[in-house]
Amino acid sequence: MEEKAVNNLAKLTVVGVSLTSLALMGCGKKEPPSHEAAQRNGGAAEQVVTIGHAGPLTGGSSHLGKDNENGARLAVEEINETGLVIAGQKVRLELDGEDDAADPKTGTQIAQKFVDEHVVAVIGHLNSGVSIPASRIYNEANIAEISPSSTNPEYTRQGYRSAYRVVATDAQQGPALGGYALKSLNARTIAVVDDATAYGKGLADEFAKAAQAGGGRVVAREATTDKSTDFRAILTSIKSAHPDVIMFGGMDSTVGPFIRQAAALGLSAKVLSGDGACTEKVAELAGDAVSNLVCSEASLAVSRMPQGAEFEKRFEARFNGPILFNAPFAYDAVYLVVDAMKRANTTDAAKVLAAMPTSDYNGVIGHIAFDAHGDMKEGAISLYHYQDRKKALLDVVRYGGGSI
Repeated sequence: MEEKAVNNLAKLTVVGVSLTSLALMGCGKKEPPSHEAAQRNGGAAEQVVTIGHAGPLTGGSSHLGKDNENGARLAVEEINETGLVIAGQKVRLELDGEDDAADPKTGTQIAQKFVDEHVVAVIGHLNSGVSIPASRIYNEANIAEISPSSTNPEYTRQGYRSAYRVVATDAQQGPALGGYALKSLNARTIAVVDDATAYGKGLADEFAKAAQAGGGRVVAREATTDKSTDFRAILTSIKSAHPDVIMFGGMDSTVGPFIRQAAALGLSAKVLSGDGACTEKVAELAGDAVSNLVCSEASLAVSRMPQGAEFEKRFEARFNGPILFNAPFAYDAVYLVVDAMKRANTTDAAKVLAAMPTSDYNGVIGHIAFDAHGDMKEGAISLYHYQDRKKALLDVVRYGGGSI
């Protein structure tokens, strides 16, 4: 009788465990309802669609990465508040913001994470040196990658149909800076420095090519890293070459200290740089010496964008701070994805990607349409200098014949 009682207890235990397992399975995390499941339920279920965003949220460029993410997040919040319906089904967007630390290896790991999550598209990456290697992964997965800030021409010249950008390229930004150096600053001898990243070196190369084609002569060429803060050895070498201007391809975290140290060494040559250094932070790091900087942005100023003023109000109200860099471009990139979803009448990533080449969208930054490479058909380069540590517009160079 004791043996029979034990056997009965064992059977009851097995049944109890089985029921508990089923209950736990039922209480587990539910996957978002699929389009097919929603249709079976009469289309009432809400489909959750994820858009990825990747940029540096730590390190020297974290302020710029967060600015981009905030632009994308504002767009997602607005779209959800308004309500989105695709193919008769309610859709709620989610933004998965990831920190790529401006590191190519980390960026490719995040790209694979986005692929595994089945995101509908990716806004990013910020840095060209991260966007370029990550683009292969997105292309293989048929996921659109729209960068709001990567300007190296190579990004869209790899033959990948998934790579897009909503800013000008360094093939436009470099010549704009080179032309200003020759025509407005009457420069003839030039020193060129870069931070050895895809962005910094690419921009410096484009500048040097344009300046030399216009009659300028490169008298010194130096390279550093994007982590460097002590430039005294490079500056001493440059000073002996007596350049009229110095071009530095790099981000604000390096260009700022470079300008301060150049002034301390008595170098009077103007320093030129691109959009990565055309920020408030560069003024903080350079101090009063920032008045010696001329920099470019691969776009119009926010105040000159067709919907810039209204966007700026909404952005500042939501995030309690100013736009730093490319937030309007990340914002428009999200709306471009939604526009493609609507035109394709689906949330399928591959079909959304297939709709991207025919984009014809009027956003905050102006009219957005792409050429065969995934670059903007029209746009502008804005040139700035600093007065009392505040950025002031010098000139606007347009390309593509558009009205952006």
